Amino acid sequence: MKKSLTVILAVFLAIIFLAVSPQYVAAKPIKWKVVTTWTPAITLIKADEYFVKLANEMCKGELEMKLYSAGQLVSSFEVFDTVRSGTVQAGFDWPGYWAGKNTAFGAIGGLPAGPIQMDLLTWALRGGGDEIAAEVYGKYGMMYLYTNLISCESGLRGKKAFVKKNDFKGAKIRMSGMIQGKVLKDLGAAQVMVSGQEIYQGLEKGVIDAAEFSTPDNDWSLGFQEVTSVWNVPGWHQPASICGIMINKKAWNALPPNVQRKLKIVADATLAKNMAYYNYASGIYSKKFIDKGIKVETLDDSTLKEIQGYAYKHIVEEAKKNPLFAKVALSLFDTARVISYWRPAEVSMLKRKIELPDMDALQKAAEKAK
Repeated sequence: MKKSLTVILAVFLAIIFLAVSPQYVAAKPIKWKVVTTWTPAITLIKADEYFVKLANEMCKGELEMKLYSAGQLVSSFEVFDTVRSGTVQAGFDWPGYWAGKNTAFGAIGGLPAGPIQMDLLTWALRGGGDEIAAEVYGKYGMMYLYTNLISCESGLRGKKAFVKKNDFKGAKIRMSGMIQGKVLKDLGAAQVMVSGQEIYQGLEKGVIDAAEFSTPDNDWSLGFQEVTSVWNVPGWHQPASICGIMINKKAWNALPPNVQRKLKIVADATLAKNMAYYNYASGIYSKKFIDKGIKVETLDDSTLKEIQGYAYKHIVEEAKKNPLFAKVALSLFDTARVISYWRPAEVSMLKRKIELPDMDALQKAAEKAK
């Protein structure tokens, strides 16, 4: 009995020694600086904030991220090179911003007359889009995780209606994207490149005739309702846009495997959370624009069909120049082809006139649940 107590005491003392010994104190969390292409005025930053918040919660004690908005450490267009060099460990982006480095980035971010939101999501998580992004960003020493996916962008905002092809002739239009710029040229318009923060002033002073930026809530946050009177739909330039987080490959490889797995889960959760957020917000802010008196104009079907023809022509031309662009585009449209067998059944529901049941009756019935 005495011997047993001695053994127990020895084990107990050993546990205490290991617990207080400096060499066995738990390691401090890895700290990352994370930058973004968005400023606080642009609501797209909400997805980045959510990712960082959730990652810090799930990786508590292992990884700690601090988010810096555009301009705090680097400007929007410096984010790519800052992450690539390892100056910071990670950065949120829209891939299309880096098309000047490789046109394949433009194909990932969203193509004119390309896949819609759910198609792009299917491609990203089921059709090989995650592997494609890893390959493209991998050539620049980075890892990539999708974190945000918005539906069709608002379209052109200004004081001029674009209903048919002739309306584009001579117009100066702010629009992102290389292929998009070529389509504008086909339409007789000129592409003007200004940052999101400069659009308001450009519209106000007449430097540009119309501009696109993002979803209705983002457009509202930038004050476009104050300097425009016409909202031109649809947003053919980006039927869907996907964003994500670039991670320096050395920083990624330095993470324990379990932390890497957690970040992938956080990315998927952020993607789903923010798809819902922006879809709902688009409805709310569409009503705000309409209530403000902004007139909605719809591009005619023949012009829209012509735009798709221009876009696909330029996509094929670029694919012949850049095999990596071709690989992205082929993967995207191959997923769209698979989905196309289901699309007619889906479209039959989407085309129906949106009507509501007796909402007052539903409200009264619901109140009884209290």
